[in-house]
Amino acid sequence: MKCVLIIPAWEPEEIFPTKTAASQINYWQPLGTLSVAAALQKAGHEVNFLNGAFLSHAEILRKVQEADAGFIGLYATAFGWSKATRTARDIKITNPNAFITVGGPYPIAVQEQCLRECGWIDAVITGEGEITAVSLVKRLAAGQTPSGVKGVVWRRGATLIKNEPRQLITDLDALPFPARELLGAPDHYIPAPATYKRKPVAVIMTSRGCDRRCIYCFQLDKSRKSGIRYRSVTNVLDEIELCLSQGYREIKFIDETLAADHDRAMQLAGAIRARGLDFTWFASACVNQVDRPLLEAFKKAGCWAILMGAESGVQKNLNTLRKGITLGQITKAVRTAQDVGIKVFTPFVFGIPGETFADGLKTIEFACELNPDVANFHSLTPFPGTELYDNRERYGTVAKDLDDYTYQGAAFVPHTMSRAEITTLKQLAFKKFYSRPRFLAKRLLRLRSGNDLRAAVTGMRSLFWLWARDNIFTRRPMSG
Repeated sequence: MKCVLIIPAWEPEEIFPTKTAASQINYWQPLGTLSVAAALQKAGHEVNFLNGAFLSHAEILRKVQEADAGFIGLYATAFGWSKATRTARDIKITNPNAFITVGGPYPIAVQEQCLRECGWIDAVITGEGEITAVSLVKRLAAGQTPSGVKGVVWRRGATLIKNEPRQLITDLDALPFPARELLGAPDHYIPAPATYKRKPVAVIMTSRGCDRRCIYCFQLDKSRKSGIRYRSVTNVLDEIELCLSQGYREIKFIDETLAADHDRAMQLAGAIRARGLDFTWFASACVNQVDRPLLEAFKKAGCWAILMGAESGVQKNLNTLRKGITLGQITKAVRTAQDVGIKVFTPFVFGIPGETFADGLKTIEFACELNPDVANFHSLTPFPGTELYDNRERYGTVAKDLDDYTYQGAAFVPHTMSRAEITTLKQLAFKKFYSRPRFLAKRLLRLRSGNDLRAAVTGMRSLFWLWARDNIFTRRPMSG
């Protein structure tokens, strides 16, 4: 069966402030969609992939017409839901016989609500999509309805039918590697400046799930009974070698934390060295899961940077978020990583339930004292399906417009702060952190390549506008 998988069209300025977008924008390889594509290909179906990061809405519609596909799969986040519904509507008008389904974080969280809100969508995939999509397309190709396909909510006329949920995939090694050949030019998928050493950059996930309970994190396994599902080290290394053979020179591991299983993380680093693989890599890890031996092993295996979630400089706010970490652990982990030669990226958030403006100022002070190589400052966002969203009335107020559900705006405001205070703290944090003479001197001394220079130039432009314009984080209205 002919299938088209689509990420609806969007523009960077709809997420990032226009004046700072150049230093923030990043284009990730959409692993979930590419993994579904690979599963469909393995089952014998013809698959096209259309990415709205690089295609306009009109171009997507034209390519869908040319493909003449019977199955359309749309990816949707909370922010992208309005774009997904517009895409579904316009496809259905010109391709009334196409079966349109939607998956992704927002549809998984609200399920039947998607079908009630958008009459042009025929079904919702309510969990991991690889096995479900293959089963669904098999029935459609045979002229059958989605009846009995686990993990699907679908409509039969005016009736919405919720099939039995599908269990999480336990044998991740059985899945085919993501169909990166559908991406087109790999150089299009480049992270934000200063967040990569080499290009092109491939994205790999070595595990699925998380056993932590942060209130802002969306997880398919809300009970955390399944914990973290790991791929074997051999399977991960095979995918890395495939990426290198395709021309990729850097890997960004996007597991929730690569260090959750300390022994496995050590094995992975050792296996990379044993195979003599030449690539640089970037990973994420929780501050209470790393130590010097592990970080040294990472460094020797080619890791040049690591993201460690700091979130706040006030312990009570970390406790509210259920991070399970202390300020001391954050400081120790950052210092140790920098000491072994790994650059550290630390995100912080404002708008935590119970947080005050004074707390936010303490977080800025902590970030400057911590002195990571890169710091980012976000607004806490209440994505549907999270503990924060499910208890939003107890914690504060949330925006009704899903277009606000990015890290740049202030979709959630705790009872103890105002929206204006959150945006003020964000702008103040970027200004103070990146204007420090200590930081600027270090950045100049580390200029080694054309990429370093480009990152520095875009960063200085953003810093200029942070000082020149107030309220830079006010969201621009969505187009279309």
